[in-house]
Amino acid sequence: MNRVAGALRALVTLVRAGVVRPMAPGRLLGVLGAYLRWDLTIAFGYAHGAARHPDRPAIVDDGGALTFAEVDERTTRLAHGLRDLGVGAGTKVAVLCRNHRGFVETVTASVKLGAHVVLLNTGLSAGQVATVLREQDVAVVVADTEFGDLLVDAPREVHRLVAWVEGTAGGRTLEDLIAASPATPLPRRPPRGRMVVLTSGTTGAPKGARRPEPASLTPAAALLSRIPLRAGDRFSVPAPLFHTWGLAAFQIALVLGATLVLRRKFDPALTLDDARTHRSDALFAVPVMLQRVLELESRPALPALRVIASSGSALPPPVARRCLAVFGPVLYNLYGSTEVSWVSIARPDELARHPDTAGRPPRGTRLEVLDDDGRPVPPGVTGRIFVANEMLFDGYTNGSGKEVRDGLMSTGDLGHRDEEGLLYVAGRDDEMIVSGGENVYPREVEDLLAALDGVREVAVVGVPDERFGQRLAAYVVREEPGSLDADAVRDHVRDNLARFSIPRDVVFLEALPRNATGKVLKRELA
Repeated sequence: MNRVAGALRALVTLVRAGVVRPMAPGRLLGVLGAYLRWDLTIAFGYAHGAARHPDRPAIVDDGGALTFAEVDERTTRLAHGLRDLGVGAGTKVAVLCRNHRGFVETVTASVKLGAHVVLLNTGLSAGQVATVLREQDVAVVVADTEFGDLLVDAPREVHRLVAWVEGTAGGRTLEDLIAASPATPLPRRPPRGRMVVLTSGTTGAPKGARRPEPASLTPAAALLSRIPLRAGDRFSVPAPLFHTWGLAAFQIALVLGATLVLRRKFDPALTLDDARTHRSDALFAVPVMLQRVLELESRPALPALRVIASSGSALPPPVARRCLAVFGPVLYNLYGSTEVSWVSIARPDELARHPDTAGRPPRGTRLEVLDDDGRPVPPGVTGRIFVANEMLFDGYTNGSGKEVRDGLMSTGDLGHRDEEGLLYVAGRDDEMIVSGGENVYPREVEDLLAALDGVREVAVVGVPDERFGQRLAAYVVREEPGSLDADAVRDHVRDNLARFSIPRDVVFLEALPRNATGKVLKRELA
């Protein structure tokens, strides 16, 4: 009964979003044919769009616009070209691209062949790229020319294709394959391929996480139950597509028949100008991007913008407050990870009252905060965060996984819920330190210092201490050189938190080390 009720609620959500609605018989037959051909995959998204709204822009990027019909045909041609290179069901294709049509078309064409797709982080080193290519047994790597240096150590047997060309291609390009290949129907539907996303690697080497393909539209309905996106919206997506959050924007855009507005490189002013020019309904970003946008001296009016969707790392409370003040009640903050997809979503009204909250779980998601023995803790008590939903990952490609208790998967984070049921994240369970016998959470100090006048960015980590076992060290980026000193930082913590939370070390930096998705690389600080 619960499963039936859940399916009905999901259907109502999809109807309200405009995903399910009447259509002409001819288009309905086209949609059914696309479903029978591709099932609920990325390939179905473009085939469905080609049947239902063929002339609607599917992608707008630095190269111009492509309609749904054009993307569907181009990815069929590209799939034929990849087949000629030996790509088929079970083959692994790696993608090393920024946000543009080449990324989208490579993933879609690979899905049409049943190939596995490995999404490479553009911030990896050449050695890390070579290691991933070997460990994942990649047959073809598709990369932008600017990342050619990252392939210098790649195995020789890996076939290379060029996606986005700057200067000289230096090899065969995706456009070459598309132009030289037919648009004739591909062979019968292949087995589903896997999507492998690399973890952020902020505390160690990145691992490959096997992402599941959604078996129904229920996961999309779960997000839509907390974020008011609609069919036919236009999404500006500066969040990297190779990252879980950018990938989620890509996938939900296909469910909604939305237009993806992409730029290869993030520029805060250009992001807002694109949102104005294309009348974007939604902006998908990571918190550091929002911070850069809010630092602009002037910003265009964005009357069409209904949703700013943030995820990928912790949203500092001052950024949440500023975003709501500047853009109005449009900010939605999703807390999740590569492994568990989503945990909770904070809506604008919740962030206005509690800018540090991670919100509530969306429909169909189970959330528990457990103690070390696996028992639920009461409101206000910090414990380990566990979650269950339809999009939990299938494990790491090295055979390891995450802890699971009663069907709930560990997020690796600590947190608590308040009396209203709102979730608050204290930080990673491996970041908590014990200083003089007291449990100390760096995230609490970070949030406090982020609101201090003169602080642009801050990261707090634990370091060894001979007397207390561990102590906190704060790494601060000032808004202006000399705008505050170490004593001012310590005094602010002393006035607001317990004695053991005061950072003994305060280091001023010009910038915090971040990866390509904007996460702070704390291992480089510690």
